[in-house]
Amino acid sequence: MPHLFVYGSLKQGFVNQHVNTGRRVPGQFRTSDKFGLYLLGKGEVPCLVSPPGHGHQVVGELYEITDADIQRMDRLERTGDPDGYERVEIGVERFDPPATEIFTAFVYLRQHCNIPAATPRIGPLDEYRLEHAARFSWQGAN
Repeated sequence: MPHLFVYGSLKQGFVNQHVNTGRRVPGQFRTSDKFGLYLLGKGEVPCLVSPPGHGHQVVGELYEITDADIQRMDRLERTGDPDGYERVEIGVERFDPPATEIFTAFVYLRQHCNIPAATPRIGPLDEYRLEHAARFSWQGAN
């Protein structure tokens, strides 16, 4: 069964958790590579930015997903739209004891080159937390 790594509004306890119908994998997870996690635009929308290599190993949650799960989340993340997210595979590691495990997982992100330079941004962050989510508002395209 494929995996999905979520780092923002699709996490448990966050605004879009109802769209994420995958089965959560127990443990603590982070990206294997460093990524920029930013709050973008006036709505402070969480966004993982590619290419990797800068920022932090981003902490999030790992889910087992079905095709139906991913279709729902693809609609939310507007995959295929010019201002939407891409769904790509990355390395994710479990970092709580007893030992590190490595997984391949889908993640939603945007390419740095597709984000207008004038877009307000906060970060890079290592984790999207509830205090960030309290300021989130959907404002349309960033």
